[in-house]
Order: sequence, then C-alpha cells, then structure tokens
Amino acid sequence: MYLLFYFFRNIFQIFPIGRIIFLSILLLTFLINCGKKHEEEKEKLKAVNPWRQDITIEKAYVAKVKAIQHIELRAFEKGYLTNIYVDEGKVIKKGQKMFQVMPILLRSKYEKAKAEYEASQIEFENTEILFKENIISKAEYATARARLKKSKAEMDLAKNHLYLTTVYVPFTGIMDKFQVRLGSFLEEGALLTTLSDVSKLWIYFNVSEKDYLNYQKRKKSGDESIKVRFVMANGDEFSQKGVVDTIEAEFDSETGTVPFRATFRNPERLLRHGETGNVMINNVIPDALIIPQKATFEVLDHHYVFLVDEKGKVSTREVTIANEFPHLFIIKTGLKETDKVLIEGIGKIHEGETVRVEIESPQEVMKSLELVAH
Repeated sequence: MYLLFYFFRNIFQIFPIGRIIFLSILLLTFLINCGKKHEEEKEKLKAVNPWRQDITIEKAYVAKVKAIQHIELRAFEKGYLTNIYVDEGKVIKKGQKMFQVMPILLRSKYEKAKAEYEASQIEFENTEILFKENIISKAEYATARARLKKSKAEMDLAKNHLYLTTVYVPFTGIMDKFQVRLGSFLEEGALLTTLSDVSKLWIYFNVSEKDYLNYQKRKKSGDESIKVRFVMANGDEFSQKGVVDTIEAEFDSETGTVPFRATFRNPERLLRHGETGNVMINNVIPDALIIPQKATFEVLDHHYVFLVDEKGKVSTREVTIANEFPHLFIIKTGLKETDKVLIEGIGKIHEGETVRVEIESPQEVMKSLELVAH
C-alpha cells in the first residue's frame, strides 16, 4: 500500500497532467459507484395481485320495533271510574280485571228489565195453562210468548251493558300509562290506556330497490329466509335472532324503498313497542375479486389504480367498484388476478415511470390493514 502511494506521488511530481487525469478518473468512478449504489438502494414499492375470496358484508338498516299486538283500551259505557286494578308498565294476564266504570243508570235499567222479564214469565205461564185448557186462543198464547222473549232480550241487553262497565285484559301484555285517573267521569269511548303484547316483535325497516332485488335472488337460490340481528339504541346486540317474513307490496316512489318486516322472539320482554335500533343483515358475496382501498385513487368520481408490468413500467387503469367494506374494495371490472397493483407511493408515482416492486401476499396485506385499523 505504501509502495503504491509513493509510486503515484512520484508520478504526480514527474507528470503533473497525470494528476489531473487520475483525479478525473477517480471522480468519474465515484459518481458511477454512487449512481449504482443509489440504484441499488432505491426503495422497493409494495404491490399486490388482486385475490379472490368469499366476502360477508354486513349492512345496517334503521328499524322500529312494533309489538305483535298493540291496542287501545276504551270505556264501553259512560260513568265514573270507580276502580283501577292494575298498574302502569306491569305485565298483566289475559282475563284479569283492569278498570271498573260505575254507570249512572245501567244498574237501574238492568234491575227494571229483570223485573219486567220475571213478570212476563209469570204472565206467560198463566197464559200457557189457559191455552192448554182451551180457554184462550192460540193467538193470545203466541202474543204472551212473544212478550216473554222480548222482555228476556231486553234484560240480557241491560245485563251486557252492565257487564261492559268492567274492563278485562283481552290478552297477556304490558300495560302503558293511564290516560284517566280514579274518580274521573268517562264518556263512552274514552281512552283508558294501551296494551302491548311484546312476547313477539315485528321490527320494520326500509330496504332499497337494489337490496330488495338481491334478496329475491337469494330466495331463488334456495335461501328462503333471511336471518337478521338487531342492535339496540345503546349499541348492544339483542340476544334473539330474527327472520324476515314479510315484504310490503309497494315501493315508496319518493324514497325508492320498500318496508321489510322481521319477526323476533322477546321472551324476557326486554324490547318494548316503539323502540328504535338497527337491523343487521349479512350478505355473502362468493369468490369476490379484492384489492385494498389504499391502492386506488379518484379522478372525477372514477377509480384508478397503478399497474406495474414485467419491466417495472407504471401504467394507470380505471376500475369499477362493485362494493366496499372496511379498507377493501370488491372489483367489478378492470382487473384480473395476475395484475400487479401498487399499494404504496400512489401520490408520488406517475404513469410511465419505472419502479421496483415487492409483491405482498393477501395475508400480509390484510394483516397490515388490521394494524392500521387498530
């Protein structure tokens, strides 16, 4: 090494121009090596081949809960409310007493009708004896019998009116708030309360025309019933699963939707009539072609990706999105599984540029997306 140093020093002293040539060669070599080193150290960009897999897409629909039976209870007769046998918000059983309305005249009317019936019965019995002895005519006997039937009907009518002053529970359910108070004077038909049977629930939600057609396609393929879940207002999922069992006949022309109805069991009576939440439906898309959303960019509402050919040259291609879900796009048209799609450097790369790429597996891509999501 020292001998080489003294050799070049002597050369430079003897041939000054050699010094210039040597330095030029040294500089050129340095620049070439730096260029090669830069080329070698140029960062590889990550790319991925579009891949296929079955995708389950979960869609939420704003929904409203309805009791399977929800009725208004009203007074049949006018009178004072003399008794309330139940309480608001409680589960009450079929046949149980609820309200007692004391009518002003019905009991007197019933007693009068009962007395008239008893008198008619005595009269008819006497008439029947006389008719059998041929003392009176057949016509007189028929008239007495008709009077008896009439008085019996009037008594039964008065009795029924009197019976209707007590309001009984028509089915087991949850009682709503009182609309009247004890001692109130009620007109005929006055609203007393409402009653809800929430042992089963009908949950209604509106579905777009597109989703409706997809549902009908699923039915044709053998999936007769769509099982759904219900997420309550606090974000918790309701414990029971439901089934879509009814679709209304007509689309709303203004919203472009049609109401669906799902039936849920509600054994603990947790959900009540009028609650809101979201119905969740899972839709399976088989063999979907997938790319990460970050691989795309938009120009005037059109989606594009950067493709890299075998020589590393970059080109753009428009793609059509069939559906999307967190971090991923399902591709309808524009790509095939053998394409190399850039997933890095999207904002820095230009068409026609040459790049070096490293192909990532779908598993690696999904893992990185999960890390980003966290």
